[in-house]
Amino acid sequence: MSNKQETLRWSGDAATGKLVLIDQTLLPTVLEYIECGDVEAVWEAIKVLRVRGAPAIGIAAAYGVCLALQQHVDGTSDHFRSRLKESAEYLASSRPTAVNLFWALDRMTECAARNEDRTPVDLLDALFVEAVRIHEEDRQMCHEIGRHGAELLDDGQGVLTHCNAGGLATAEYGTALSVFFTAQDLGKNLNVYVDETRPLLQGARLTAWELTQRGINTTLICDSMAAQVMREGRVQAVVTGADRIAANGDSANKIGTYGVAVLAKAHGIPFYIAAPSSTFDLTLASGDSIPIEERDAREITHSFGRQTAPDDVAVYNPAFDVTPAELIRAIITERGRIEPVDEEHVRAMIER
Repeated sequence: MSNKQETLRWSGDAATGKLVLIDQTLLPTVLEYIECGDVEAVWEAIKVLRVRGAPAIGIAAAYGVCLALQQHVDGTSDHFRSRLKESAEYLASSRPTAVNLFWALDRMTECAARNEDRTPVDLLDALFVEAVRIHEEDRQMCHEIGRHGAELLDDGQGVLTHCNAGGLATAEYGTALSVFFTAQDLGKNLNVYVDETRPLLQGARLTAWELTQRGINTTLICDSMAAQVMREGRVQAVVTGADRIAANGDSANKIGTYGVAVLAKAHGIPFYIAAPSSTFDLTLASGDSIPIEERDAREITHSFGRQTAPDDVAVYNPAFDVTPAELIRAIITERGRIEPVDEEHVRAMIER
């Protein structure tokens, strides 16, 4: 993705600025930026997937805290801190699975605690600096993930990815797509197969768009075609992102990822997860404890505005699934690769 097309950015200063982001619900046919001038707009953008992808959600939430406090700098310190707590809890309610959301909000809360003696005006400035730091750290992490992951891929290989873990999901290069973009920077030509990713088609609408913007050889397939593509020998590796990773390495990602991992195992193809250290939740022993968001049935019955199912049919619409650690060859982080994927190696990398 061109660096000119930033997924999200802050416009203005801490006191009066706004969060500007790409409305990803309109891609790939319309590239439109929207302004979020208050915390409610950020909550709505996260909830309805105008901004999505675990790292980008975390960045947006950090800026959302700043927006929530702009109108309260003239009040008492107690009122300001009360509003901070309320806004963090409110933003945390937008989506339950992406751990980066809670990680970023915790960062903002901890920043406030470190600056407890400051006036509301000065504290808002400190919180804004922390949000910018979260944003910039993610940009750097993406490039490091790409550096560690690109080593795993050879020139001319076929690679499959699921959902979207590119610049649209992060500050810049992405996580899974950073591996491909960095490989391209190194002169490697990859053939990337993109699952469309039902029911919201993030692969078709977003990943295929990002890859073609970069001039990478891209082939879009239906989710149900992945097994045949593997059987035909078109794919030598699978790389996806993750929204939350438990202490033992079990990884939650967009629904359908688990199935892709099972298929990769059956065909002897390495399956890699690419995710920053902020995606790990070491308070959870395994993926069994990861909360799975269930979304509106109409995403399936009325996909993109057209009814495709009977009125009275029951619908189950989990947005994520969990890939067991034993199916993951390695987890690629900004600190290096975790391999083999188990609690010992996860903790050794993340807690150091």
